[in-house]
Amino acid sequence: MTKILIVEDEPNMRLGLKDNLEFEGYEVDIAEDGEEGLTKILDNNYDLVIMDVMMPRMSGFDVCKSVRKSGDTTPIILLTAKGEEIDKVLGLELGADDYVTKPFSLRELLARVKAILRRSESFSSVENKSVKIGKLEVDFNGYKASSGKKDIQMSHKEFEILHFLWKKRNTTVSRDDLLTEIWGYDETPTTRTVDNFILKLRQKIESDPNHPKIILTVHGVGYKMVL
Repeated sequence: MTKILIVEDEPNMRLGLKDNLEFEGYEVDIAEDGEEGLTKILDNNYDLVIMDVMMPRMSGFDVCKSVRKSGDTTPIILLTAKGEEIDKVLGLELGADDYVTKPFSLRELLARVKAILRRSESFSSVENKSVKIGKLEVDFNGYKASSGKKDIQMSHKEFEILHFLWKKRNTTVSRDDLLTEIWGYDETPTTRTVDNFILKLRQKIESDPNHPKIILTVHGVGYKMVL
């Protein structure tokens, strides 16, 4: 059974989400603040985490940052009452996979949950072999990347973007294609967010990130992975 962790300090919201997700057939665990959430994420194997941003003791942003720093790639959906683009961009760049702005409909949240779980299931079915991409040796199935003998930390979203570019290697992929494929819904972040992720990937892949030879920019369109 798919196991989801809800990290939410507001009792009514926490209980409502738990009841509705259990009604959909998911196994649900809960945490009442960021510190408890971080401990549970690191000590358990969840398929997805739904986490509020504004919490006492430790914010959702800080939890997300710590989780990704540990090497854990569990998908994370952030819940935020803020609608400003900078907050959304910050959450995504810290390693979140999606965000939902409060107030939101249950239908919208469930659609996001199902989309992420579907992509994760598809992603995990990749043939279990490593591929060489620039400086990196990448095991897509195991969410692992290394350069020489050094493990390279990458977020779940970075793996998904890299995998999509690798599947479409030697063809041009538009920014809209990336947004649709990786975020999977109409209300996407911004193309600037895509550019920021590409910049991070180049720093890990390219010998000279300022003069990329693997992930190329196709001006006015998007990107092309050349292998």
